[in-house]
Amino acid sequence: MKFLNGAWLVKQGYEANYVSSVYSADIESDKLTLYCPLNQPIHSLGDTLNKGLLTIEVTSPHADVITTRLINYKRDRSHQPSFELNPSNTAVTIEETEDDWRFTSGKLTLVVAKGDSLDFQYIREGKLVTRASLNSKAVVIDPSGQTFIVDQLDLAVGEKIYGLGERFTNFVRNGQSVDCWNLDGGSQSEQAYKNIPFYLSNKGYGLFVDTTGLVSFEIGTQNVSRVEFAVPEQEMSYSVISGNSLKGVLDNYTDLTGKPPKVPDWSLGLWLSTSMSPYFDQESILEMVNDMAAHDIPLSVVHIDSHWMKELEWCSFQWDEKKFPQPERLLSELHQRGIKSCVWINPYIAQKSPIFKEGARNGYFIKNTDGTIWQWDMWQPGMAIVDFTNPAATKWYQSKLRHLLEQGVDCFKTDFGERIPTEHVEYFNHADPALMHNYYTLLYNKAVYEVTAAVHGEENAVVFARSATVGSQKYPVHWGGDPTATYEAMADSLRAGLSLGMAGFGYWSHDIAGFEDRPVRPTPDLYKRWTQFGLLSSHSRYHGSNELKVPWRYGDEAVQVTSEFAKLKKRLAPYLSRMAQEAHETGVPVMRAMILEFPNDPTCEDIDTQYMLGGDLLVAPIFSDDGFARFYVPAENGDHAGDVWKNLITGEEYKPGRWYEQQYDYHTLPLLVRPGADPMHVSSDSAS
Repeated sequence: MKFLNGAWLVKQGYEANYVSSVYSADIESDKLTLYCPLNQPIHSLGDTLNKGLLTIEVTSPHADVITTRLINYKRDRSHQPSFELNPSNTAVTIEETEDDWRFTSGKLTLVVAKGDSLDFQYIREGKLVTRASLNSKAVVIDPSGQTFIVDQLDLAVGEKIYGLGERFTNFVRNGQSVDCWNLDGGSQSEQAYKNIPFYLSNKGYGLFVDTTGLVSFEIGTQNVSRVEFAVPEQEMSYSVISGNSLKGVLDNYTDLTGKPPKVPDWSLGLWLSTSMSPYFDQESILEMVNDMAAHDIPLSVVHIDSHWMKELEWCSFQWDEKKFPQPERLLSELHQRGIKSCVWINPYIAQKSPIFKEGARNGYFIKNTDGTIWQWDMWQPGMAIVDFTNPAATKWYQSKLRHLLEQGVDCFKTDFGERIPTEHVEYFNHADPALMHNYYTLLYNKAVYEVTAAVHGEENAVVFARSATVGSQKYPVHWGGDPTATYEAMADSLRAGLSLGMAGFGYWSHDIAGFEDRPVRPTPDLYKRWTQFGLLSSHSRYHGSNELKVPWRYGDEAVQVTSEFAKLKKRLAPYLSRMAQEAHETGVPVMRAMILEFPNDPTCEDIDTQYMLGGDLLVAPIFSDDGFARFYVPAENGDHAGDVWKNLITGEEYKPGRWYEQQYDYHTLPLLVRPGADPMHVSSDSAS
C-alpha cells in the first residue's frame, strides 16, 4: 500500500502516524510488551494527551521464531478465521539493560533500543539478520477512513526477496508491489491463485504475516531500501523466522504452519487429462488408455475433466448417464490396469444443478446480508457457493464426494476457490468476509482431502488444487493454473512453481504444453520440450482447454519423447519418493530453486530457468525452438574446483561454477547429477 509521495511527503488524503520510540515495557515470563507513542516521544505528562499509543507484544511460538503483534485498537477476534498454527513450548529469555530490551528465542534475539529513537534489531549468533528503524512502524488512515497497520524491515545491500506464493512475475521480488489476495487471473498477470504472506530473504530469514486477509507488500518500492507490509486492520501479527540455512527457515516455518504430507507414490507418475473437451465419454477414455499402452507410455492417473457432469449443472456430482452409463465399470477397468482416476470438481453449485434445492433449503450456501442466497452468473448460471464454515454444509458436500469415492474415484481436482465475495455477504459463523476471502480455499481443499483420506486412507489422500493460502501445503498437490501454449508461458510457470516452493509447498504441477491452446495451438516442438519439463517435475499432467494433449497428435517423435521421459520418471520413482519423504519431514520442496539448494553460490540467487529436482538432479528445461539451453552448474560452498557434474542421459561431464550453452535434440536436455550422488542407483549408461 503506497501512502507516501516521494521520500518526505504523505499522499493527499492519507494520514500517517509513526511510532516514535518505546516509552515503557512490561516483562512477563514469555512475553515482552512495549508501549509506543505515535508521532513524538513522551517527555512530560502533557505529552501523554491526545495522541495514539501502539501496543507491541513480542512472543515466540517456536525456537528461532520471534512474533511481533502491533495493536492500535483492540478488537475481539475470537470469531474470525485464523490459520491453524502449531506452537511449541519454547523457552525464551527476556532481559532489560540500561540501553535496551532483549528477547531471545533459540539463536535469534530481538534487541529493542531505549531512548527517543525507534530501533528493532534481529540478531542471530552475533550477526544482524534484519532491522526496523525510524518511521518503520505506523498507523495509516486512507482517504476512505480505513485504518492500516504498517511495518517495514530494512532491505540490505545485496538482499533479495523470494516467495509470497505462486507468482508468475519475476522470481526475485525486489521492486515489486504484491497484494496477497487470491484472484482467478490466469498465469500471465501479477494476480495469483495462491497468495502466501511469507517471504524468504537470501540474508537467511523469513517473514510471515499472520492474517487470513489482505496483506500488501512493497518490496523496495515505497522505500527503495525497505520491505514494507501492511494490513487493513487495527492490528497486525508477524513473525521473523530464522534458521541455520534457507532450508532451516522453511523447516521452522512449516513446523509452525504445517508440514506437507508424503504424497502417494502413484501420484508421482504421469497424469493424462481428457481436457475440457465436451466430446469424451466412457469408451473414448478407455480407447485413450489403450493407445497410451500401445505406444509404450506408462500411465498412472486418468483425469476426467468437467464434462463428466451435464452442462449448466456444475457441480451436480452426478455422472452424465449418456456419456457414462456405467461409471463403476470404467473405474474398475482403470484399476485393473493399475491406473488411478481423478475427477474435476469445484465448490460452486449452479442453480440448474439437481442438488441446488437441497443446498438452498438447508442453508448450505453463502448468503447475502438480507438472508437470501448469494448468486451470480460468472462461470455457471445462478451459481451459489458452498459455505464451509457451516459444519453441516461441509458434511453434505463431503457426502456427495464420498459416494464417488466409494464408486471407485481415487481423487479430485479441486478447481477454483478464488472468486469469493467480500461485500454484502454473510457466513454461517458470521466471520468477516474480507478475512474469509483467501481462507476459503483452505476449508474447501481440507474438506475434500479429509473425505478422500477417510475413504481411501491417509496414505492415498491427494487433491489437485489450484487455489491456496497459508497451510494449504497440508493438502497437496497444487498445480499452476492456466498457461498459454508458448515458451514464455512455460517459463512463467516454472518461476511460479519455484516461488510456491519457497513458501513450504512440497509439490507442484503444471499443464504440460499449456492449458490455453486456442488460438495458439502448441507446436510439436513446444509439446516435446514441455513434456521434458513436465515429466521432470514433482507431478506431471497433460491438460488443455480444447485439445486432448495426447502425444500422437503431435507426431511420431512426440510419442517417442513422451515414452522415454515417462519411463525415465518411472525409473526415478524411488528417488522421488525419498524426496517426497524429505518434503514431509522438512518442508523443503521436491522442486527447488537453485538458491535454496546452493545459498553460498551468489550466481544462484537470480536463476529461475532451471531447478533442482530433489537434492541430486539439476534440470534446465529448454525454452526455445532452436534447442539451445543456457544453464549454470553450481559450485558447492562456492568451491569452483569441485567434482564434476554428469548428464544423466548422455554421460557428458561439466565443471562447477560455470555457465554453459548447448544445443539438444528432443531426447536430451541438461539433466545433471550432483557430484557423489546416484539418484537412480544405476550408471548413466543404463539410465540412458
